[in-house]
Amino acid sequence: MTKRELNFEGTSPLLYLVATPIGNLSEMTPRAIEVLKEMDYLSAEDSRNSGQLMAHFGINKPFISCHEHNEEEASSKIVSLLLSGKKVAYMSDAGYPTCSDPGERLVANCLEHGIKVSCLSGPNAALNALAASGLDSSHFYFQGFLSPKDKARKDELEELASRKETIIFYESPHRISKTINAMYEVLGNRRAVIARELTKSHEEFIRGTLEELAAIEEDTLRGEMVVVVEGCKTIQKEYSDEEILKMLQVEIKSGTSSKDAIRKISTDLDLPKKRVYAISLLLK
Repeated sequence: MTKRELNFEGTSPLLYLVATPIGNLSEMTPRAIEVLKEMDYLSAEDSRNSGQLMAHFGINKPFISCHEHNEEEASSKIVSLLLSGKKVAYMSDAGYPTCSDPGERLVANCLEHGIKVSCLSGPNAALNALAASGLDSSHFYFQGFLSPKDKARKDELEELASRKETIIFYESPHRISKTINAMYEVLGNRRAVIARELTKSHEEFIRGTLEELAAIEEDTLRGEMVVVVEGCKTIQKEYSDEEILKMLQVEIKSGTSSKDAIRKISTDLDLPKKRVYAISLLLK
């Protein structure tokens, strides 16, 4: 029979996961501050950033660094502390632990050792962006960060192309242009929103089609970003290479440049641009 024990009753140790502000420090909840003050140790992805946050709220506790590259080792130390009766909480730099942030292996390690886990809710960039995007929020799929490698990124997007739910991505400023262009090429010209600098003084929502967003100057896109993209709305008709080739011939004979013809047919038929381009090479 499954062992049951209420999180805040019984004798099993408990790890707290604490969501922290994604921008505006006033988003830190009173309960989160209260719990953090009660801890013997705090753990975080970057103890420097989290240390500054704790200093802002007058909290001074020993820190344990637990990030992508040392999570296995750090989680073993945290488990030992919890099993010895110490109180420990784990924080992300900004947002939710385990949600495109470290913490998943720590949680798994705790559960394997009979340690309960509780999450203190707080700001979430994905949900903030979705709620204000104007896109369908009844069903959504959270992808987080795509691969930084071009081929892997396109492969991931092709797997997502048929999803009907609104899709939520995270992206950094130095990759945003490549990512939006890859989305346009693979997903077609869907409606999308770039939400950047959420809850900060320069918060901005940029709404348009993927083609329009791809045309934005990259140096005007600063800060961490969430990209919310419309899901697949129709059952895509299958077009043969011969059909696409004939459409290209018609467009080009009418005076449209090869480049514009490829873009138009890719958008009109909601097809990956690379497929239309490959077929266009048969015209040469």
